[in-house]
Amino acid sequence: MRDRVGPPPSRSTSVKEDWRAHLPEAKSKVFSAHVHTLESTYGMLSVSLNEALELRGEGRLAKSCQAVHVTTELCSRLTRPLAALIRILGEHARHYGTVPNTAPLDAANFQSPKGQRSARLSGLLSRVLLSQRIQFLYKLGNLQEMVEDLGKDFCASAQELGEGLTTDPAISWKIVDAAHYDLNTCLRETVVLLKSFLLVLPDDQLGTFQKAVRAQMRTTDSSLAHSEPLVRTRRMASVGGQ
Repeated sequence: MRDRVGPPPSRSTSVKEDWRAHLPEAKSKVFSAHVHTLESTYGMLSVSLNEALELRGEGRLAKSCQAVHVTTELCSRLTRPLAALIRILGEHARHYGTVPNTAPLDAANFQSPKGQRSARLSGLLSRVLLSQRIQFLYKLGNLQEMVEDLGKDFCASAQELGEGLTTDPAISWKIVDAAHYDLNTCLRETVVLLKSFLLVLPDDQLGTFQKAVRAQMRTTDSSLAHSEPLVRTRRMASVGGQ
């Protein structure tokens, strides 16, 4: 039996209006806390990757590969909680029927072939999925899948570079750079969705939503703590010219 819910708050007519709208204090604190956590993790990943790219640009190839190897763990520390938050938004929407405004993904905001294909498909389906609920759930599912796939692509290529296993370093660097760019896009899309979601979330559901997020994040933190370290001490293989 579905839990009792309060009356839905008044809603805007578009995502742009949602973004400009004011959140009540309690919801604003929840929004700011989630955004701060994700932005901080993304910032660490971005800074570390930029350092690796700068080393590569200076021709210090071995050092750049060592530096990019470190980013594998930082990437996981972004993608796992990001995917978890997206998952909870979908689960809450399915159970309680809380559905905000949404807009299709734009292929122009993605660099990787996978990201562009997914975004184009999102745009096409948004024209035939008449239900706002189905559009919202589809976008969440699409974003979650993209975050998980991009994370895997990033980590696999960064680890191959770090361990000297790639047969074509230039392609591996391109994959890492594009995946990083697209993860940033997915993060921005999630932040916008989260605000639209909180705007229409009944006040008496805020605690339930937060409880579900905390439970999911504890599971994510535990998984990260007990996972095998992605960066292992080993002798670096020689890196050929690029």
